[in-house]
Amino acid sequence: MDQLLQTADAALRTLFAEHRSSRPMPTAAAAEPASPPATELTPAEKKLSAAYMRVNHVGEICAQALYTGQAAATRNRALRTQLQAAAREETDHLAWTRQRLDALGSRPSLLNPLWYAG
Repeated sequence: MDQLLQTADAALRTLFAEHRSSRPMPTAAAAEPASPPATELTPAEKKLSAAYMRVNHVGEICAQALYTGQAAATRNRALRTQLQAAAREETDHLAWTRQRLDALGSRPSLLNPLWYAG
């Protein structure tokens, strides 16, 4: 019963809680210090970037579901611990993609619960 409740808690947190990363969000400027200054995106570029980022965010939702489901299903404690650690690490990516969606004035997919369940 504990495992079932922990799995349900993980699903609800993934889908509805605000995520915080344990590391700063990587930026293009940090990756390439000699890069030219960023330019403002046009409305069309913003819309396209938001669509791509929404797909990226869905991927992070699915990664959470994958690690949580595998951790719940395994009987190997060491493997469960590794899977749970991987899910915690992926939380950074989930937080970063949501931050970028917010910065683009967009929202996550309304189908996230369906993607998580899948």
